[in-house]
Amino acid sequence: MSIIVFVEDWNNLFKKASFEAVSYAKSWAELAGTTVTAVTSSGAADPAALAAFGADRILTTTLAATPFGMAQQLATITNGSAGMVIAGTSLGRSIAPALAALSGGALSTNTTDTPSSVSPVTVERGAFSSKGIETIELIGGLPMVSFVPNSVGIQERAGEGLVENLDATGTDLLRITEQSIASGKVALPEAEVVVSAGRGLKGPEHWSMIEELASVLGAATACSKPVSDIGWRPHSEHVGQTGIQVNPNLYIAIGISGAIQHLAGVSASKTIVVVNTDAEAPFFKAADYGIVGDAFEVVPQLVNAMRAFKAGQ
Repeated sequence: MSIIVFVEDWNNLFKKASFEAVSYAKSWAELAGTTVTAVTSSGAADPAALAAFGADRILTTTLAATPFGMAQQLATITNGSAGMVIAGTSLGRSIAPALAALSGGALSTNTTDTPSSVSPVTVERGAFSSKGIETIELIGGLPMVSFVPNSVGIQERAGEGLVENLDATGTDLLRITEQSIASGKVALPEAEVVVSAGRGLKGPEHWSMIEELASVLGAATACSKPVSDIGWRPHSEHVGQTGIQVNPNLYIAIGISGAIQHLAGVSASKTIVVVNTDAEAPFFKAADYGIVGDAFEVVPQLVNAMRAFKAGQ
């Protein structure tokens, strides 16, 4: 009756959210008095590395090409297990509902904490566009948790780390004919710092200063929905209720008014800094720190100040 955790890799390397997923499963397993079984791609460069975060058994398999195929594979593994953990990444959010349907699971999405009880499994999750927190009990099926990346953190707690190969089959109902993969950027769901901008930048030609600030901070870049809708930035950078929901330690919003839909996707940020010329912008009510000023004056000063700080001046 192990806790199963799906461990995602990117270009054969484990993602930060994957280590967080194993840490989550370990916390759950310790509460339940059981072990952690990690399932990952046979192409992963170093599956044994998962042992440092609590994996007792590590199953490697050739994963299907689509989320539904992966869900079918995981369904064959979860039979008889005590629970299932999947990070709430783009891939994880695609797999979890299908897996819940296939395995008869009781699924909690948008989960923000590890279980407080295992009889029944009780967790907290964001509700009402993350404006509230609800406590739910997972009953009537396999307890499954999809957690918000960056919400529970990573802990190093050694497991046995036994690595085994496994044949798990799944049927791909879709065929991927083309992929466009962004490289050299910090992934938004896992970013600890996010620099985001809106229509206040007046045009896509001014985005270089946002990218410069992000580069200095080691941050991911993001944008509001109107900006992606009019083609200034790719939809992969759209954060908000209908875009990517982020949970960074620091979220910097530049030239974004702070509509409810945008706030719903960033409200879980630990610290929010807002830069806007309008002192009455709604975003200031949600901000921890605010600067009333022109982005074209403020951002270059922030870049210079951060460079000076890093240089020890």
